[in-house]
Amino acid sequence: MSEQKLIIKGREVVGDDWTVLRAAGEAPSAEDVAALALPAGKVIVPLATWLAQAEALAARRAAGEIGVWFGPDERPETLKGQLDAFALVAVDFPKFTDGRGYSIAYNLRTRLAYAGELRAIGDVLRDQLFSMQRVGFNAYDVRADRSIHDALKGLSDFSETYQASVDQKVPLFRRAVRAAPSANVANGGDAGYGI
Repeated sequence: MSEQKLIIKGREVVGDDWTVLRAAGEAPSAEDVAALALPAGKVIVPLATWLAQAEALAARRAAGEIGVWFGPDERPETLKGQLDAFALVAVDFPKFTDGRGYSIAYNLRTRLAYAGELRAIGDVLRDQLFSMQRVGFNAYDVRADRSIHDALKGLSDFSETYQASVDQKVPLFRRAVRAAPSANVANGGDAGYGI
């Protein structure tokens, strides 16, 4: 009996009953991806597979058994108006150094108003999790050769953020309360700097 796969969802390590469907080989053709056969159960399919088999998979999607994943070179606008019908949407990170998935997630949350589970899949490591949550990810399929419990700590590596993003709409300089300048400085006097 095999162990159940674990993912991070929210801020907890939980069991995962989803299968990520991928075509075999280094660079499968678009036709190979489109024609993938789906196993039973909950499956996250590549965008090309969904587009080619949408009609046949509609009932499974309605039952909450189909999710879709975007590669770094795919545009989420392709499914504009359909996204909320998926049980989950995932974004693939084929390499740790490929940051295009951050933009896809940001656009899914801000421009397309996707509110469901947004999962990072692929080469997902602890160092990325804090930034991933900032752009809207709320589930993480950490690389199998890494400790998922250690990766979970990556969500709280920093206590404050400077920039605005999906998770914090107001930048720090707008959130910080500053004391009024002293009368001496306001009147053009010495600001306390020695010359």
